[in-house]
Amino acid sequence: MNGIQKIISVDKKNPPIDWAGRRELLSWAFYDFANSGYTTVVQTTIFSAYFVGVVAGVAQGVTPGLSTLLWSLAIGIANFIVMISGPLIGAIADHRACKKMFLLISSVGCIVSTALLALVGPGDIGLGMLLVILSAIMFASGENLIAAFLPELVPEENMGRMSGYGWSLGYFGGLLTLGICLAYITWAKQHGLSETHFVPVTLLITAAIFALAAAPTFIWLRERAIPVVWDKSLSNLQVSFARLVHTFKEASRFRDLIWFLITLGVYQSGVSTVIVLAAIYAQEVIGFDTQSLIVLIMVVNVTAAVGALICGHLQDRIGSVPTLAITLLIWVLAIILSIYATKPLHMWIAGNIIGLAMGASQAVGRALVSKFSPTERAGEFLGLWGLVNRLSAIVGPLSYGLINYWSNGNHRLSLMSTLMFFILGLVLLSKVNEQRGKAAAVSASV
Repeated sequence: MNGIQKIISVDKKNPPIDWAGRRELLSWAFYDFANSGYTTVVQTTIFSAYFVGVVAGVAQGVTPGLSTLLWSLAIGIANFIVMISGPLIGAIADHRACKKMFLLISSVGCIVSTALLALVGPGDIGLGMLLVILSAIMFASGENLIAAFLPELVPEENMGRMSGYGWSLGYFGGLLTLGICLAYITWAKQHGLSETHFVPVTLLITAAIFALAAAPTFIWLRERAIPVVWDKSLSNLQVSFARLVHTFKEASRFRDLIWFLITLGVYQSGVSTVIVLAAIYAQEVIGFDTQSLIVLIMVVNVTAAVGALICGHLQDRIGSVPTLAITLLIWVLAIILSIYATKPLHMWIAGNIIGLAMGASQAVGRALVSKFSPTERAGEFLGLWGLVNRLSAIVGPLSYGLINYWSNGNHRLSLMSTLMFFILGLVLLSKVNEQRGKAAAVSASV
């Protein structure tokens, strides 16, 4: 709260600009709190392991390598769809000034499809994949749209800090959801209930928390954008395509943005792999059960929140690019430790280092793209950020899944590809000039 108050005090130096107040900033950040339960429960921890181990498990006649590949395919398909639709939705939202309406639609879609996942049981592979694809599409679309509000809420010098607050609060949202799920699972096991009973209930819990926690966003977050007048003979889709073509034609003008998006796509492929396959790795390689996985991810959420908060401040002090370089080095260390982990203790150490790096890298990445984006085209440019994130969420998990399938379930070998993404991302980051990128965004807004 004190940190957000400091942001507001800086904003008061610019009275002509209608920056957001404390309540609105909190309502924006609270969306990260609301939707984080989806990633932690569905994509990272409970349902991902349940899908590989039960829905498409050995008892259903599916080999370990194939079940992991099917999970990766579902995530990949969803992200491919969002990769195509994200920039178009962002451009339409900018033109029509309707980001909030699209955010509501995507949120309701994610909540409903998450609740419907409770219907998926052993052998329901097709239904499970379909609902995972739908929920992931809605979740990712919401991520793009909430990020597009950031340049309207705070001045450029506070974007890193505000993005860090959002990510940090988000990890606590995931922590709360996992904590409630863990309490129910513990109770269910004490009463002799199996995974096929308590996993569906955790999905209903996740959907309910998302719905309740997102309410402040839709009550207090304002749509500051003004609809743009355009040729009425053109449809929204035609206008969106025209703007995107124009954006790519200006690639040389925004060369640091484009170069950073390439860098982001590489290292984020590694991040995406860890998000959707970490629980599977811990379960299949180290032998974690559902309760142990939840406790591990709960602790990792705390370290991730700390990482996001620290690096949100750090990037405002030393710059986003140097801060990101530090986090990528931490990622490299964490993945190496994971590859050589043989005991639960090793995974606990590696997992918490991953948490610090994950919170930091995600907060820094979103803020840097915002800094490189002209304010009046934030939805469009952050749509490109979403496009790259979605592409990485296809490439990373699919590379892991394919290697795992071809190696007959060798998870350590699969994780080597993840390590390469972080090393290459660190090399590419050295080409990004932060000051030049920010100057290009400012000149385009004049």
